[in-house]
Formats: sequence, structure tokens, C-alpha cells
Amino acid sequence: MQVQDIANYLAGHPDFFDQHPELLTCLQLSHPQNGQAISLVERQSMMLRERIKTLEARVADMVRNAQENDAISSHLVAWTRALLLEDDAAALPGRVVGTMKEVFSVPHCALRLWSVKPAYAALLCARPVTSDTISLANSMRAPFCGSNVGFEAATWFDDGASVQSLAMLPLRVGADPATFGLLVLGSADKDRFQIGMGTTFLERIAELASAALARLRA
Repeated sequence: MQVQDIANYLAGHPDFFDQHPELLTCLQLSHPQNGQAISLVERQSMMLRERIKTLEARVADMVRNAQENDAISSHLVAWTRALLLEDDAAALPGRVVGTMKEVFSVPHCALRLWSVKPAYAALLCARPVTSDTISLANSMRAPFCGSNVGFEAATWFDDGASVQSLAMLPLRVGADPATFGLLVLGSADKDRFQIGMGTTFLERIAELASAALARLRA
């Protein structure tokens, strides 16, 4: 009889040790850490404890993620409320940037809009933007997160030289392929905005900012 034959037999007869309980105390296995001989029951207990630890770690991760998502959701509501309470369209771009820094604790935030109404042409957010940046924004179907590798948008910050990572949020109305602006978040922490990170909340921020700022479009 081969080893596999024994394994197959035991797998097909799960009640074998119920019928022969005396064998449980005779079986000896190696301790996974120190190599000492232990009983089958002790080895099973160790395996169960390890599984419990793994499950506890997963539950802790789920709870932590839920708490983080809840905090972000609360911040998103607070930020949206601030935008809705702003009646002055000319003050809205400043409100978007200021509350983004305050509510989300983002060190750097900048905003540029193109093709604005003449009444808003003198605003900081209406300063000229190169065609390359506009083309880049139009090509983005979702927010970009990653290292600052010399993007023009990084020069819009007061201290752009210190920005190591950034997120660029294209602003558009609905499914319109053409954008009318770009909201940019920056950090001196190179890991704050990473390529591959989730962008769900950033997408919601872009949608809300687009809806609020659309009234400035020409």
C-alpha cells in the first residue's frame, strides 16, 4: 500500500478515527517550529489557532478599512456642504481649493479652468494653461495619481518644488469627452498619491467639483 492509498482511504472514511480513537494518542507529528514530536490533537489545535489568528487579522483589516472609508465619506459630505453654501460663483474656485486643504488635509491644492465666462476671466483659476495640459486632461478618463515628474500642473502650487506626488482630477460635465478644468492635489510625501491606488473617492470629488464649477464655463 502506497502513502497516497492511505491518504485516499482516510479521506473516504472520515469516521475512521471515531471507530479507532485509541490511535489519536499514538500518532506523533513534528512541531512546525521546534521539530519536537506532538500529538495529532495538539497539531490540530495549533492549526486552528493559526487559522483564528489569520481570520482575526482579516477582520481587523476590514474594520480599519471601514473606519477609513467612513471618515472619508464624512469629509466628502462636509466638503460638498461647503460648496453648496457658496452663493458667489466668483468665490467658488477659492472655496473649492480652500476647503479641500482644510477638510481633507491636503497640503497643496490648485485649480485651473479654461474657457470661462468673461466675468471670471480675471480669477486666479482662469490663468492660461498650455494646450499640452488641456490635451492631457481630455485624455484622462479617471484621476491620475503618481509621482511628480515635471507636470505643468505642479507649477500651479505655491511651493511646487516640494511636491513629490500628486493627483490630477479632470473636470468635465457628465460624459462630455472635453474637459473644462483640472483640480490638482499635491503632497511632499512621495507615497501620498501612488500609481495603482484606488481612485473612487477622487472620482466623486471630480464629479462634485465639476458640477459646482460648471456655472463658470463660457
